[in-house]
Amino acid sequence: MGQCYYNETIGFFYNNSGKELSPHWRPKDVVVVALGLTVSVLVLLTNLLVIAAIASNRRFHQPIYYLLGNLAAADLFAGVAYLFLMFHTGPRTARLSIKGWFLRQGLLDTSLTASVATLLAIAVERHRSVMAVQLHSRLPRGRVVTLIVGVWVAALGLGLLPAHFWHCLCNLDRCSRMVPLFSRSYLAVWALSSLLVFVLMVAVYIRIFFYVRRRVQRMAEHVSCHPRYRETTLSLVKTVVIILGAFVVCWTPGQVVLLLDGLDCKSCNVLAVEKYFLLLAEANSLVNAVVYSCRDAEMRHTFRRLLCCMCLGWSTHKSSHYSSARTGASTRIMLPENGHPLMDSTL
Repeated sequence: MGQCYYNETIGFFYNNSGKELSPHWRPKDVVVVALGLTVSVLVLLTNLLVIAAIASNRRFHQPIYYLLGNLAAADLFAGVAYLFLMFHTGPRTARLSIKGWFLRQGLLDTSLTASVATLLAIAVERHRSVMAVQLHSRLPRGRVVTLIVGVWVAALGLGLLPAHFWHCLCNLDRCSRMVPLFSRSYLAVWALSSLLVFVLMVAVYIRIFFYVRRRVQRMAEHVSCHPRYRETTLSLVKTVVIILGAFVVCWTPGQVVLLLDGLDCKSCNVLAVEKYFLLLAEANSLVNAVVYSCRDAEMRHTFRRLLCCMCLGWSTHKSSHYSSARTGASTRIMLPENGHPLMDSTL
């Protein structure tokens, strides 16, 4: 092990890696921060709504919805982490200490790892449900909690490793260009792990698709329901394409760039696209809420109920305040309970 550079500035490592650290705001930085803040706020609001819906509706107290809640929590954490990054990027990066820089990156890596790991857990749970011919898996709550804890332990492990071990502070030749304090081998492992998750998700959902298609086809042979069979198959194809397509579009570009940097591709201009691909990966935390939650009919109904309650509560408070100022009277609005059959349209 060579000399360690624990007391150097962030600029020292950026210069070593060849990554520009501008002392002033460039147009590109302003665009990235503006887009990043917008995406972060949308991610926070959307996933807070998902968590509130799952907590408020007892019909969602099922294993799959616990996992959806954990996905929303991971994506909410990712929104907070990316918001923190937006307030500590551009010229402000140079003012960070080494510990502050590792905190910035660790929050991001931990949250995104938890999100990806939860996507795989949801795919596996769906596989169990379909193979058992159940709308919701009867996986015991204790095992669901264990699964969720395992996701966060793995995410925290990968997020904390660079700060305590997998860095290049003592070996500058191994420093990444995109993440100048991280070892290139860490980026390669992180990228390969995410790509492996994608391969596993593809395998699981393809198995689900062929199993359901074969089962519905057998039913169609005994019952005259070919239109329904075609409708079910097309719906399943649509769901699988949306799930895997969203993952590919949001994650694959960033993972490929990380892998190229981790493999020390000298001819690859990874710095030209890294910020935009990271933003695309963060946008997946918004897409997840749409793909995995908003396509559920009961979830959409709960969203509407929560939003209506918030709007009516605000208007009621406003009118009550106005009325009490005039007459001293108060008004209470009671919303009728409107139950809907539980429909699960996600995989």
